[in-house]
Amino acid sequence: MAKIAVRVNRAFSVGADPDAVFGLLADVPRSVGHFPKVRQLVDLGDNAYRWEMEPMGTAGIAHQVVYACRYRADASGQHVTWTPLPDVGNGEITGHWRIDAGADATTIDFQTQGHLDIPVPRLLRSVAEPFVLGEFARSVDTYIDNLCQSLGGRR
Repeated sequence: MAKIAVRVNRAFSVGADPDAVFGLLADVPRSVGHFPKVRQLVDLGDNAYRWEMEPMGTAGIAHQVVYACRYRADASGQHVTWTPLPDVGNGEITGHWRIDAGADATTIDFQTQGHLDIPVPRLLRSVAEPFVLGEFARSVDTYIDNLCQSLGGRR
């Protein structure tokens, strides 16, 4: 088993007003609808969700990432945070969205980090980490691009 640390930080601006941005990002199922390769998002109750991704793989090895988070949306502070639920799936992910009003655009700060436990043979561990990190970053970038399209375009 390879424990692969993941981290992505992105800042970008959109044309939508901060309340519209918060409304989309605080609505977890609606927001996750913009994320690529999600096989299923399972509502666990109490603002917690289990993400079940489509299997990913290379070189004859396929693996499905599954993890769960509890979300907290703070309308007055214009931010959404998520923390991992222990013992659910094969990863633990934490992070936040922070939304700031600007003169001409709304700025959004996205940060997420954690780890994924990926079963790979010892001989393939050196190639597994760059592959997983690349897939994770590409998925987040596609997610952000999709959100930008819904939020008035990137500014």
